Amino acid sequence: MIRRALRHTFSLLNIDYVQLGNKWNYKGIMSPYYRLYYIDSGCGEISSAGTTLNLEPGFLYLIPSFTLCDLKCDHYLSQYFIQFFEESTDGVSLFANNRAIYKIKAEELDVANFKQLLLINPGRGINRSDNPQIYEKKVFYEEYQELNNQQSLSNYVETHGLLLYLVSRFLTPELFKPKKFQHMPVKIHDAISYIMLNLEKKLTVSSLAERANQNTDYFSRNFQHIVGDRPLDYIQSKRIEKAQYLIVTTQLTYSEIAQVTGFENVSYFSKTFKKLTGMSPRKYRNQSDSMNF
Repeated sequence: MIRRALRHTFSLLNIDYVQLGNKWNYKGIMSPYYRLYYIDSGCGEISSAGTTLNLEPGFLYLIPSFTLCDLKCDHYLSQYFIQFFEESTDGVSLFANNRAIYKIKAEELDVANFKQLLLINPGRGINRSDNPQIYEKKVFYEEYQELNNQQSLSNYVETHGLLLYLVSRFLTPELFKPKKFQHMPVKIHDAISYIMLNLEKKLTVSSLAERANQNTDYFSRNFQHIVGDRPLDYIQSKRIEKAQYLIVTTQLTYSEIAQVTGFENVSYFSKTFKKLTGMSPRKYRNQSDSMNF
């Protein structure tokens, strides 16, 4: 059980309490981090994949990373919000097969945990600008990571524990359908680690199988059985996730992003990006840049 829990860790990016109006109206959001809301007054909406959830007082809402959604407030909405990154030992997101918007009734302990997180992490709101073109950039991500590094050990551990608890509230059997947990063979874990560290390089199933000292067909079948995706599909999905992160957090050109994520040319990169995200890299960047509080 402990090994299962430690496969996923979370790193705080932002936390704050805000009061919003009708300018809080975003379309086509797909961030490389999680968003978690507790609504205490007002109303709004979150839409994703044809489903709309009402934002209403007394409820918690979770938006996993790389989940496409729209946010809307017609009049007034006040919320506690947390934004945080996920890390996993095998490179597979906890919500990889469950990317949707989650809504649950808040309990007193949830509210207390939001307030405690805010108390021990002061100054972690989006204070310098309400424009995502400014705050969703790599330099600010690195700045907040440095704030994590500067935390006292007790606050760092408490922050991580509170994030784990709040995420756990959405992992009930009624809401969450996890893949059956199984031990990951060392050679598959090594292959995933190698992929994540070498996305910019030419990666083939045969070269990965050779690293594992296994027959190519056997390696491919075993990888799919353990991970749930064929090796090449997994590689492409991780390349596109990295591309999404770079589009949001840097000013790299699409050609540069294609290069650092291992695509042979911009055309193939754009085609793959649209296939996996439903939009072109340009549209993804434009929608990200057009958001404002």
